[in-house]
Amino acid sequence: MFEQAYIGKRVLVTGHTGFKGSWLVYWLKQLGAEVCGYALELPHQPTHWNLLDQDTRSEIADIRDAEALEKVFTDFQPEIVFHLAAQPLVRDSYKIPVETYATNVMGTLNVLEACRKTDSVRAIVNVTTDKCYENKEWVWGYRENDPMGGYDPYSSSKGCSELLTASYRNSYFNPDDFGTKHQILLSSCRAGNVIGGGDWAGDRLVPDIMRAVSEGVPVDIRNPGATRPWQHVLEPLCGYLTVGERLLDGDTACATGWNFGPADEASISVGEVVKYVKTFWDKIDYKLGDSVGQPHEANLLKLDCSKAHARLSWQPMWDSRETFKRTVDWYREFYENRQLMTANDLEAYTEQLKTGA
Repeated sequence: MFEQAYIGKRVLVTGHTGFKGSWLVYWLKQLGAEVCGYALELPHQPTHWNLLDQDTRSEIADIRDAEALEKVFTDFQPEIVFHLAAQPLVRDSYKIPVETYATNVMGTLNVLEACRKTDSVRAIVNVTTDKCYENKEWVWGYRENDPMGGYDPYSSSKGCSELLTASYRNSYFNPDDFGTKHQILLSSCRAGNVIGGGDWAGDRLVPDIMRAVSEGVPVDIRNPGATRPWQHVLEPLCGYLTVGERLLDGDTACATGWNFGPADEASISVGEVVKYVKTFWDKIDYKLGDSVGQPHEANLLKLDCSKAHARLSWQPMWDSRETFKRTVDWYREFYENRQLMTANDLEAYTEQLKTGA
């Protein structure tokens, strides 16, 4: 898949220093793309981006700085933009709501405006989240045409980002006018809880567990009953790259919203996840708590990915066992042997993509 799509393409990735962004840039480099990243330095150490030590142009700047962003666009002249830069944490959004909305909404606006002013841009993929939907705690998955919403500031800001994306698609990048009035196709992509090696963000389940085991202490699990769709980071990235390829090819039908989530068997509770990962690394220790007194977070959330299955031929490759095993193995190799398993995981995943097995 997309073996030729990105060779020599100029690709700008916002949020490249983050967890998903660093994996995306690494994959793009393997595909032969010329990549420029635009993001803030992460406040924690280590970071997956720094550990990879890639020979990639890296612009350290704020997505809220429209002037700095436009200068990078003007200089680099990207052909496709993957927008991942965000304030990504629910609990932090309660503490810093203004920064959350400024980054996730106005930052997205700045990216879309920079794209609109740059003649080289042909495709935009705005990455949001499954939390952008109005969550009704349904037992079935949300479809792409379900209403946007968001209880907490983070989720709401991502719902706003989706509405902004839809507005720009209608107003400036309308697929019906592609090739006559403009040359840009715009999509948005929504994924569930993404895990894998190299994530050290605070207030995320797997990073919290791995930090705790590295320090030899039990991890406190605050909301063991919450159910989430867990998927390896390479799964949604495959979806983003597939959409990007279609947009670059001028496929106007792909200029829409897309869900990328795991199979139903991967929607399991936080408490079950903790017990699951311990089977792969017996040093993991934990204490189950409860959500009493904690800020509101959704208890049940999953995506319906039927559209991506049918129209993109996208399917998740790794089941829960493979996802959690590879994630735990990545951290164990890092902490015990200072080895990165990023290349191994990508090689295994792409080989499975080719064979379909």
